[in-house]
Amino acid sequence: MAVVELRNLEKWYGAFHAIRSIDLRIEDGSFVALVGPSGCGKSTTLRMIAGLEVPTEGEILIGDRDVTDVPSRDRGVAMVFQSYALYPHMTVEENMTFGLRIAGTPAPEIRSRLAHASGMLKIDSLLGRRPTQLSGGQRQRVAIGRALVRQPDVFLFDEPLSNLDAQLRTAMRMEIKRLHQNLKATIVFVTHDQVEAMTMADVIVVMRDGRVEQVGSPLDLFERPANLFVAGFIGAPAMRFLDGVVRGDVVALDGGAELPLDAAFSGLGDGRPVRIGVRPEDVVPDGHGMPPGRAWEFTASVTLSEPLGNETLLLTELGGQELLSRMYRPRPVRAGDTFRFAIDLDRIHVFDRESGASLRR
Repeated sequence: MAVVELRNLEKWYGAFHAIRSIDLRIEDGSFVALVGPSGCGKSTTLRMIAGLEVPTEGEILIGDRDVTDVPSRDRGVAMVFQSYALYPHMTVEENMTFGLRIAGTPAPEIRSRLAHASGMLKIDSLLGRRPTQLSGGQRQRVAIGRALVRQPDVFLFDEPLSNLDAQLRTAMRMEIKRLHQNLKATIVFVTHDQVEAMTMADVIVVMRDGRVEQVGSPLDLFERPANLFVAGFIGAPAMRFLDGVVRGDVVALDGGAELPLDAAFSGLGDGRPVRIGVRPEDVVPDGHGMPPGRAWEFTASVTLSEPLGNETLLLTELGGQELLSRMYRPRPVRAGDTFRFAIDLDRIHVFDRESGASLRR
């Protein structure tokens, strides 16, 4: 396996600046997810690592080799596509071994690699079938197996689960994570689904408009988002935001309420416009969750409820601004029902309203 380094990577399509000065180091054996909304540049970045796109500027290193101008087939990478990209006229065995046969790999070696990959992915019984005879999940396993038999330095996944239904997607997430644990492989995984990234990756790279917004572990990004964009993107359901202005050691929220600040946000300066970020699990309905150690309480009616079985999400308002609360041990709730809510003051986030940057010390 190998380290992947991107140095000052740029990509232009005519007048469109798709990738902007990306510097990124992907450690040997790590599972890195590139996430962000559609059009943020994550798939373009992956395709440049694969050699399917040529950078306008910058360098790509795999191991200690500069591969910026090296053809894709010679980079030591294998890619799994969103569309599976299987040859319909070939059997599963032929699809999986096609690249090896073209490369002139000896037949005993091909048989050995095929047996190992098909056994690991539990598709031994499918080797004689064609893609049209397979389910979506089986096709995805074959596509992964085709990459696996090549024994690459780096595995590249481009939104491989987006065509699967919800239950199968969850199962395949576990399979890919188990594959990474067994192989200790370097994996770069592109997805627009932050839940996929949070559950699978060691490191998440959040992208927007061709730039890297933040790099860190799933917990780092969840607990300490660098800016409003990352805070709103990471976490399901998403963080909600309340606008206000700093007044000494409190934030005067639009609507009149005052939310105390702790030492982590000291010295922000009176009159500074800020945005308070609060996650649903940190807005606790009375009697339905662990009461916060340092709480700020308010009473409000529910405008919408979303029962999910083991929990219910409650949409409410504070000073005319929406907040989402997570109710554990749920009971039936109707619009208009009134609750006493407690915000956990130790877990609020404060962002500069103009720049979007986190203001935590």
